[in-house]
Amino acid sequence: MATNENQNDPSVDTNQFGDAPKRLTIPPDSLMTVSSPPHIKGGETTTTIMADVLIALLPALVWGVYIFGPRALVIVFISVFSCVLFEFLFCLVAKKRSTIKDLSAAVTGVLLAFGLPVNVPLWAPVLGAAFAIIIVKQLFGGIGKNIVNPAIAARVFLSLSFGFMSRYQDISLTEKLPAFEINLKVSLDAIAGATPLAELKQGMTPDLGFFNMFLGEMGGCIGEISAICLLVGGLYLMWRKVISWHTPISYIAVIALVALFLPKDTSDNLNFALGHLLSGGLFLGAFFMATDYATSPITKSGKLIFGAGCGLLTIFIRYFGAYPEGVSFSIMVMNLFVWYIDKATKPVKFGGAQDARK
Repeated sequence: MATNENQNDPSVDTNQFGDAPKRLTIPPDSLMTVSSPPHIKGGETTTTIMADVLIALLPALVWGVYIFGPRALVIVFISVFSCVLFEFLFCLVAKKRSTIKDLSAAVTGVLLAFGLPVNVPLWAPVLGAAFAIIIVKQLFGGIGKNIVNPAIAARVFLSLSFGFMSRYQDISLTEKLPAFEINLKVSLDAIAGATPLAELKQGMTPDLGFFNMFLGEMGGCIGEISAICLLVGGLYLMWRKVISWHTPISYIAVIALVALFLPKDTSDNLNFALGHLLSGGLFLGAFFMATDYATSPITKSGKLIFGAGCGLLTIFIRYFGAYPEGVSFSIMVMNLFVWYIDKATKPVKFGGAQDARK
């Protein structure tokens, strides 16, 4: 006869004839596991997402090195190395778990370098990296807690602080700039005069052919000049489902529509609009900066609003601002409204609308 003790044990089987109890073996994987959500997890991690972003940026990097020479590669390397180093040192001093393996600092370094002219002093990416990682990212709590994009904030900081950020290398020169000279003494002949954005600001269409602008044969920042390379990278991120189409398309569409139907002092509306689309950092900002997870909305409608707001601010700054480019400033300003956009576009839970009317 089974005892009460055995009857209370779920792993013991007693039969009605009073035979000796027989212990059952319960497979561990058949037991219920209770945990907090999410209960279904995907294979994506921060590291894999950042690796995809680096792969998407590779075509623009190769083209920038091809156009500007090895100094462009040196600037990118210094920027990435500095961002990773500052993140490691900050985590070490703050006694935090090191996050350099998630590749987010490397992505910040590449994006920061892409927004620099090739003729900047070699200490400029180091200063920008320190501002991006220490001030903008880590002091706010690290990845996912910063309220503005670190690379954009660093570029704005450098642009407002130093005049060399608005001087671009003339790519018509056959001689490339020296790769390792810290402070360049660039002659006026080596500086591009009227850039496409400067011409557009005066209401003129750029002298460059639009095929050359689409390909990237023009002066500008290291990683911004080739629209086709950045477009390929953006499509790769969409294919990998790292980003969605909502923010980039709404951003680009708003600028195209305003420049087409409300041009500035020109009768050539189509070419004026194409000039705004293919010059400056629009494609880099739309596909790689405005889509940053930590500083962009999470809802589809919020992403559309965010992209449209970036587009309106960009074209407004290009038309009326003292600075010919408005991509970095517009994205950083819209970063500050992400919380309000998410709150306004938050989906109503099932039954929530009825409860609100009671």
